[in-house]
Amino acid sequence: MSTPVRFWIDPLCPFCWTTALWIRDIASERDLDITWQPISLLVKNEIDPDSPWYGVAKWSFGLQRVLESVRAAEGNAAVESLYIEYGRRIHHDGQNEWPVAEALEAVGLPVSHAAAFDDETWDAEVLRLHHEGLALVGNDVGTPIIGIPGRDGKEVGVFGPVITARPSHGDSLILWDASVALAQIPEFFELKRSRTSGPNPGPRP
Repeated sequence: MSTPVRFWIDPLCPFCWTTALWIRDIASERDLDITWQPISLLVKNEIDPDSPWYGVAKWSFGLQRVLESVRAAEGNAAVESLYIEYGRRIHHDGQNEWPVAEALEAVGLPVSHAAAFDDETWDAEVLRLHHEGLALVGNDVGTPIIGIPGRDGKEVGVFGPVITARPSHGDSLILWDASVALAQIPEFFELKRSRTSGPNPGPRP
């Protein structure tokens, strides 16, 4: 039986992107059924309109509205395809604030979903799923958040793992198994060390 995994994403976050590529690398070998869900750094970090990050974070929120429009009509696999296309453009091609219709067209999805970018009626769903992620792990986190079944069947969550690059295949499997093991221990709080390099997601998927 496959393991359901919920993975909370903000398309803007490079560390989230690197972790997303890592979990996709090992999903088949660990039989993971991944659902991609939104967490907004604009909302989470309460980014002020005067901040230099506000424009791009707000733009990313629009991308998430489009992901929810796609989920409602096309399903989770289409959400993954579009998120991957977002990541290619943002984190490999260095593109920001392009028309979302271009990404939809690139992965063969109806460009009509682009209308959701400015449609505030999608905000309730984006924020509902955003807050579900934070309810699992608390507010003192960033992206990504991963939710998996606990030993009693109830979902447990962790922030991370935060990685600067995708490990070797063998280490990727070890990292997943270790993350699962730690997530099952309610008393576990944190492992951390200083980061010595920036995010490097590797080849463009």
